[in-house]
Amino acid sequence: MKLLQQFSDDLESLVERASPAVVGVEHSRGHGTGLFLTPDGYVLTNRHVVMRNPRGLTVQLSNGEELRGTLVGGDAPTDLAVVRAEGTDFPTLPLADPRSVRVGQLVMAIGNPFRLEQSVSMGVVSAINRSLTLPNGVVLEGMLQTDAAINPGNSGGPLINTRGQVVGLNTLVLPYAQGIGFAVGAATAAWVASLLIQRGKVERRFLGIAATAVNLDTRLAQDTGQPRAVKVLKVQDGTPAHDAGLKVDDLLLAINRKTVGSVDDLQRLMALATDEEVTLDILRKGGGRKKLSARTRPRVEPVAA
Repeated sequence: MKLLQQFSDDLESLVERASPAVVGVEHSRGHGTGLFLTPDGYVLTNRHVVMRNPRGLTVQLSNGEELRGTLVGGDAPTDLAVVRAEGTDFPTLPLADPRSVRVGQLVMAIGNPFRLEQSVSMGVVSAINRSLTLPNGVVLEGMLQTDAAINPGNSGGPLINTRGQVVGLNTLVLPYAQGIGFAVGAATAAWVASLLIQRGKVERRFLGIAATAVNLDTRLAQDTGQPRAVKVLKVQDGTPAHDAGLKVDDLLLAINRKTVGSVDDLQRLMALATDEEVTLDILRKGGGRKKLSARTRPRVEPVAA
C-alpha cells in the first residue's frame, strides 16, 4: 500500500512540474496542444493543428492567460510546426534520449482533448518506429505507438516518461480503434524544430526510396561498426536512388559518411545535405559494402490543409 501511495505521489509531482510547459493552441477553426521548447516563447505543436488558420493563433497558458501566437513554420513529412508566443521566461521540459525509449515504458500524455485543458492520461509505449500513411498522402515514419488515451485536441501535446522528459509529441489516434495513439519521437521533433526556427521551413533532398530501420545481426554489426541500418523496401523508377543503382534489400549504412540507423536519421541527413550530390554507403547481400553517388533534387512536399 505504501508503494502504491508513493507511486501516486510521484505521478502527482510529475504532473505538477510538467503542466506549466504545456499550452493550448487555439484558432477560429480548431484547437490543439503545444509545448514550450524555449524560454523565449517557441512552441512546438502539430502542423495540422495550426495550418487551417495560421494567422489567427492564440497560445493559452496553463494559468488561463492567452497570448498572441505567430506561425514560424511547418513541416508536412513530420506534421510538426513551431509557433512563437509573445513573452519570455516560459517553463520548458527536457527531451528524452531516444535510446532510452523502450516498449513497455510508462508514459503520460498531457493536453487539451475536446478543450478539456490540462487533461492527463497514462499508458505505455506500445511500439516504436511505426509508419503511417495519412489520407493526403503524407507518410509519417519513425512514430511511437502508445495506449495512453489520446483524443482530438491532444495533438501537439507531450508524451512524457516518469523522469519528466518528453519522449514524443502526440499526433494522432486511429479513429476505428481504442488505445492506439501515435507520437512523433522527440529526436525528430528536436531537429525539425531547430530548422523551422532557423529557416522557417525544412528543405530536403529527394532520394526516392521507401525504407525501414532494422537491427543488424551480431556479425553484421561487428563488420559495419553499427547495430542498426535502414533497409530499402522500394526504389521508385526514374529517381536519384534508381539512377544511382540502389536496389531493394540494400542496407543503407551512411549518407555523406554520417551513420544511418533509423528513418529519422535518413530524413535528417537529407534535410541537412547542402550539395546536390550525396554519397551513400550500402551493404548489398552477396555484393558486400559499396559506395554509391546519388545526384539528388529538392523534394516537393504534398500540400496538406
